[in-house]
Amino acid sequence: MLAAGAAVYPSARAFVAERRAPEVDLAPVTQVVQTGGQPAAVPVLVATGYVVARHSSEVGVKTGGRLASIAFEEGTRVRKGSVIAQLEHADIEAQLEAARRAVTEAEAALVQMMAARDEDVRNVDRQRALARDGITTTATLTAAEAAAAVSTARVASAQAAIATAHARVRVAEEALENTNVRAPFDGVVIKKRAEVGETVSPFGVAGQASREGGAIATIADLGELEVQTEVSENSVAKLTGTMPAEVKLQAYQDKTYRGRLRQIFPSADRAKAIVEVRVSILDADAHVKPEMTASVTFQEPRPASESVPAKGAAAPPAILVPKRAVVTANGQSVVWVVRDSTAVRRPVTLGRDRLDQVEVASGVLPGEAVIVGPPPGLTDPAPVRVKGR
Repeated sequence: MLAAGAAVYPSARAFVAERRAPEVDLAPVTQVVQTGGQPAAVPVLVATGYVVARHSSEVGVKTGGRLASIAFEEGTRVRKGSVIAQLEHADIEAQLEAARRAVTEAEAALVQMMAARDEDVRNVDRQRALARDGITTTATLTAAEAAAAVSTARVASAQAAIATAHARVRVAEEALENTNVRAPFDGVVIKKRAEVGETVSPFGVAGQASREGGAIATIADLGELEVQTEVSENSVAKLTGTMPAEVKLQAYQDKTYRGRLRQIFPSADRAKAIVEVRVSILDADAHVKPEMTASVTFQEPRPASESVPAKGAAAPPAILVPKRAVVTANGQSVVWVVRDSTAVRRPVTLGRDRLDQVEVASGVLPGEAVIVGPPPGLTDPAPVRVKGR
């Protein structure tokens, strides 16, 4: 029994020691290869948001009515000023025709009034000549002059009637034009909100969202796309000027787009403690569509004081470890490197922060595994158990 116990004791002791070893999470030491001969930009903040068009419009009607025709579908490209829809307008066309005929009638009345005025003016001249010869009376002359004055007033009234008739024509033409819905700028219809036969109004109709008003289409200029995102008040100070950014779409994770901070809104949302930020997408392609979910990584280029590789030479690779893997012991930064279930303390020299990672100038090699959040009390070396194994 003693011999058997002696034989089993080392294995049992190793088993107990293994079971008592703390469980730890591991993370690999990664290496970022910086191509192009320039140091890579340093990420300072990540935010998520949605792709929006910088210029978009809910295009609606100026007057209420029933849609007679629609000249667009989702995806239709439209030009500024082109008619994209029309309301029924037979009644307005009839009003316009009546107004034009009223102009003709007023012009004919003016001709008559001018002829009568001219005749009355000639009659005044005749009566004055007769009065000088003593053939006519003063009363007859006065009556002729009054008739000429009345005719002149009638001509002025007829001219005013013509101007009024022309104004009514312009009103009818404007009303007819208001039945046309025109594109406010060059763009693409991204949403169709009405169909032929529907009754629409500038103030919306029952069942239509109040923010849409009388909109029948949403038009966007897809030439200028940007990401609308929100940044915490605590982090907005990290954003400066037109700092560069990387944009990734949730739908295409393997594709990265260049971005630039365009605007930090001048007011914050005190209920959410956030500030809205817009990031322009500089190289958007056909994959980028409005309302897509996107993540933005704001970047801070390395200071000019840092050494830059010679032209044509590649920048040295950056070695990264999670920030939580770094602890301070006796005033020195260290990590715990795990190999064959044994953790060994390794002093490291740190570089710049990269979000939740930090650059390591020396002390670890790419591919090694380090403990994330090392438990206190580890000895060097220390047996550990990896979670999930």
